[in-house]
Amino acid sequence: MIQAFESCHDGWGVAVLVGVPHSDAVFATSPLNFLSERTLKGTFFGNYKPRSDLPGLVELYLDKKLELEKFITHEVSFANINKAFDYMIKGESLRCVINVIGN
Repeated sequence: MIQAFESCHDGWGVAVLVGVPHSDAVFATSPLNFLSERTLKGTFFGNYKPRSDLPGLVELYLDKKLELEKFITHEVSFANINKAFDYMIKGESLRCVINVIGN
C-alpha cells in the first residue's frame, strides 16, 4: 500500500487501495507525500452502488449471464459461522455462503 502511494507522481498521482488489508496492517508515510498533491483513495467494492447497480446484477444472474456459483469456494452452516470468518481472515476463501436453513 505504501509503495503504491509513494510511487505516485507528484502533483497528480492517485493510488487506490482495493479490498480489506490484514488486521495488523499499518499505513505509515511522511505527511509531505500528501502535501505534494498525491491522492490516496480506498474502496471495498470498487465504485459499486448497491441501490442502483444490484438490480442489474440480479437480472444478469437470472438471465444466466452472470455465473456466481463459480466464485463460491466454501459453504458453512450458521452454527459454524466462525469458520467462515477464519477462512476470510486467513485469505483462504473467495466467497463463503452461510446457510441459515436447516440449522
